[in-house]
Amino acid sequence: MSERKVLNKYFPPDFDPSLIPRRKGPKNSQQVVRLMAPFSMRCNTCGEYIYKGKKFNARKETVEGEDYYGIKIFRFYIKCTLCSAEITFKTDPKNTDYAAEHGASRNFEPWREEKVVEEEDRLARLEEEENNPMKALENRTIDAKREMDILDALQDIKARNARNDRAGQTIDLATRVAAEEVETEEDRQRRLEEEEDNEIVRQVFTKMSMPPPPGLPSTSASSEASVATSSTSRTVTVKRKADDVEPDIYSLLPQSDRTAIDAKSTTTGKKAKLDLKSKLGIKVAKKGKVAV
Repeated sequence: MSERKVLNKYFPPDFDPSLIPRRKGPKNSQQVVRLMAPFSMRCNTCGEYIYKGKKFNARKETVEGEDYYGIKIFRFYIKCTLCSAEITFKTDPKNTDYAAEHGASRNFEPWREEKVVEEEDRLARLEEEENNPMKALENRTIDAKREMDILDALQDIKARNARNDRAGQTIDLATRVAAEEVETEEDRQRRLEEEEDNEIVRQVFTKMSMPPPPGLPSTSASSEASVATSSTSRTVTVKRKADDVEPDIYSLLPQSDRTAIDAKSTTTGKKAKLDLKSKLGIKVAKKGKVAV
């Protein structure tokens, strides 16, 4: 099966293009093309406005007997979108534009009229200068004066812009320095506020080692007692009120911690008493069993 999109086609060795019959059609046949309206127009039959860019299926033909320096002129046939009346327009190579021919009138475009007036004035001036040398000299003098005035105005604008740039740079420098000073003052104020906040936090939240509860001896005679004491004295973060009265640390602890500390204190006290008896040489004799 052959490919759908083929770039290389096969030509047999005995292929002769001259044997292909030529298709003979009319000399000025019309072609169907898809185009957009080149200008806004109004239908002369029904008054419908056709805006620029409206798409049509048009018929194109070459205008017989008309050309512009060898450039062919083409005519297009379209139909009105409302009444289906035939509208024709053709190309205008001289003005690089299109010209309405039949069935519709082109809408007024002020810029086209200005161009036409300017072109008419230019042609009239050339014709007048050609017949009157003094008028040509006067026109050249007026043009030279106008050019000098334009150059002077341009120079003034450049000088004013340069002066404004220099003044703007000076103002920008002063503004930048002032902004830096303001930023420095703001940073200093912010740093002082942060220091004050940190001091307040240190006053309210304090980390300190919690002493043993009342009833626990301060010194231990044995290693077990020292281990127990070190376990009871731990670092606790205490939240204080913002006043001069300092509460008791033991009273700030929760009930569970108080119970655990009391239990450890009782066990440590018994062990300390036993160690003290052994150091003093007191031996506790155990009662033997009486034999029956």
